[in-house]
Amino acid sequence: MTFTVAADANGILPDRMIAAMADGGLILPAYDFVESQIQPASLDLRLGDIAYRVRASFLPGPGATVAERIDELKLHEFSLADGAVLETNCVYIVPLLESLALPPEIVAAANPKSSTGRLDVFTRVIADGTRRFDMIGAGYHGPLYAEISPKTFPVLVSEGSRLSQVRFRTGDAILNIDELEALHAAERLVDIDEADLTGGVAVSVDLSGEKGGGFVGYRAKRHTGVVDVDRRAGYAVEDFWEPISARPDGSLILDPGEFYILASKEAVQVPPDYAAEMVPFDPLVGEFRVHYAGFFDPGFGYAGAGGQGARAVLEVRSREVPFILEHGQIVGRLVYEKMLARPDAMYGQRIGSNYQAQGLKLSKHFRV
Repeated sequence: MTFTVAADANGILPDRMIAAMADGGLILPAYDFVESQIQPASLDLRLGDIAYRVRASFLPGPGATVAERIDELKLHEFSLADGAVLETNCVYIVPLLESLALPPEIVAAANPKSSTGRLDVFTRVIADGTRRFDMIGAGYHGPLYAEISPKTFPVLVSEGSRLSQVRFRTGDAILNIDELEALHAAERLVDIDEADLTGGVAVSVDLSGEKGGGFVGYRAKRHTGVVDVDRRAGYAVEDFWEPISARPDGSLILDPGEFYILASKEAVQVPPDYAAEMVPFDPLVGEFRVHYAGFFDPGFGYAGAGGQGARAVLEVRSREVPFILEHGQIVGRLVYEKMLARPDAMYGQRIGSNYQAQGLKLSKHFRV
């Protein structure tokens, strides 16, 4: 089966086109896809059966392969066939079960899955010959690898575990300011009257406690037990997280090296013909990082897919110095992109979506 897209096409490929890419030999899985692996606008990537602990993170660069760099930098290798624990602050490289044979008109971009980011597992996808993480250029033929570094909790992973996801796009899919303003006027992308749409839809942090009865988020505990990334609702919240109460002045001091789960002040939605991505906010306005997991699928928070607007969960880590966050402070922006076609199933519809119509919510691993 031959897979093609129109020469003038612009957009992110939906679920059925991802399946067609696999049928056409453009995505090459070592084993058949599993249920729910194809999402409305992305494909989950699965870990292979072997992991390498390496001395440091790296990019192969032009003319070099990831396998060559692993041989230079590996400390030891071990099997994931029966599961293995990845320790905090170590760097691991795992070949993925999916490889690519992209045509010249399609590029790919990867991101951690939402549940991965909420565990503070730093993961990026690497391809041969690349100068950038998580970016796979048009026409790439070759294997994919995951770089994994748990930052707070040690994690148990196995062959087939899904930590990352990849989107495929052709042409220029990003909405310009006029298109974004028109979409917001038609669909009300955020539930506030004066939305800031410059460079994407502004997302601010909720530290008021009004939506959570005085509760604004969680701070991760140190020296906890292991989290099995494939185990759903298997852990007590209090064993891994400390609740954070709202302060009267609506502020929160971020301590360096600590990890926080907070929520956006705004409820956001992604209409079915669009996808969104949380992009890094200007580092000049604060010494913190927000949101490891950046993909928002078509239908996220959308009323037609069972949502009524959903607050974005914010994975927040301070950098080198303590930093004060204030209620309503902008912490990220959602960039909206056009889908090449509407997905067969939107986020929240029959695909086991974990965070539809969410408020402040930990990852699926913790019991509510």
